[in-house]
Amino acid sequence: MSNGLRTQRKRRPELPLVPLIDVLVMLVLFAFVTMRFSANRTINITVPQMQTAGTNQFSGKVEIGVDKTGGFSLNGRPATEAELESLLREIQKVNRDTPVLIRADEATQFKEVTVVWNLCRKVGLNKVVMQARK
Repeated sequence: MSNGLRTQRKRRPELPLVPLIDVLVMLVLFAFVTMRFSANRTINITVPQMQTAGTNQFSGKVEIGVDKTGGFSLNGRPATEAELESLLREIQKVNRDTPVLIRADEATQFKEVTVVWNLCRKVGLNKVVMQARK
C-alpha cells in the first residue's frame, strides 16, 4: 500500500577530497619555493660609524669578523685565536700583500680588535684594513 508519501533516502554527505588535495599540494609547493636555504652561517655584526668610511675600497677575499662577545671568524667560518693565527700564517706564505679586512661589531671591546690586528702583524701581513659605516 502506498499512502502517497514517498520516503526519500537521505544522501550521505560527501567531502570532495580531490580539490582539497590539490589545494594542499599547492600550499606545500608554495612553501618550498618561498623557503630560504642558507649554506653559510653569518655573524650579526653592526660596524661602528666613521666619518672617513668608504674612502679605502677593499678588494681582497680575506675577511676577519669579531662579534660582540669576542668570537672570531675567518671568511664567515668561526675560528679560535690559535686557528686564526695558523690560517693567517698560511695566507702570508702565499702572498704577504693579501688584503685583510677586519669587521668588528661596534659593541666589541677594542682589546679583541687589537688581538686580530696584532696577529696580522705578527705573521707578516702588510695590508690590514678595518671596515666601518658612514
